[in-house]
Amino acid sequence: MTNKRVLYVSSEVVPYLPETEISSMSFEAPKMVNDRGGQIRIFMPRFGNINERRHQLHEVIRLSGMNLVINDMDMPLIIKVASIPKERMQVYFIDNEEYFKRKATLTDEDGNLFPDNDERAIFFAKGVVETVKKLNWAPDIIHVNGWMASLLPLYLKKYYGDEPLFAESKIVTSVYQQDFDATLDPKMLDKVKFDNVEGADALETPSYVNIMKVAVDHSDAVVIASENLPNDLQSHIDQLDKPILPFVSKEEFADAYTEFYQTKVLS
Repeated sequence: MTNKRVLYVSSEVVPYLPETEISSMSFEAPKMVNDRGGQIRIFMPRFGNINERRHQLHEVIRLSGMNLVINDMDMPLIIKVASIPKERMQVYFIDNEEYFKRKATLTDEDGNLFPDNDERAIFFAKGVVETVKKLNWAPDIIHVNGWMASLLPLYLKKYYGDEPLFAESKIVTSVYQQDFDATLDPKMLDKVKFDNVEGADALETPSYVNIMKVAVDHSDAVVIASENLPNDLQSHIDQLDKPILPFVSKEEFADAYTEFYQTKVLS
């Protein structure tokens, strides 16, 4: 992986949020690439339950200050950054007071999905791309983890399809077991179409499975990141004509990911 540039975009990363299958792999994979001579950038939302003081987050003024239009509303983009101790890895946080200040990630205290999670996902996808453009950092691979990040492949292919910085980038989406049982806002498809983004009709019913179907359909390769996926989603992935890496355990992933990146994604 020497000198290869890999952009990791995830809904959660340790140590900033509790350890889960997603947050753990979103730490281990960039660390592996970093250790093997690659260049990495990590992006995640700045959820309000992340302790900014303990993790020493600070705003990057030169990257902040832009407004992103979400469903005809101007939403200020704030970029913060922190370094993972002992790992020489920086994490960029996409922030906005209205979307991310609440002291939780995806659900309220009763376990209900926040009603604006669809807009938060759109904001996150756009915020990542606009920030990477400001960094002028062209990734060889963009690796997406978690459904909050899963609109990125769609927006990169459709909304930012003519952006030269990403012309050679390959998109990999890791798919995990089902994250939620309900659906996001039924008007999610309308909000995506407001951006003149087509090819996401599955979002008419924005369930976890349908959101991930849209993600893998607009990716160049797929990683099965959990031992078990919803049957409908697994069947959909099995029919794709693109590179697919079957599930490997966290203890064995490093060589498998490296070979997959080099021989299937970048070849």
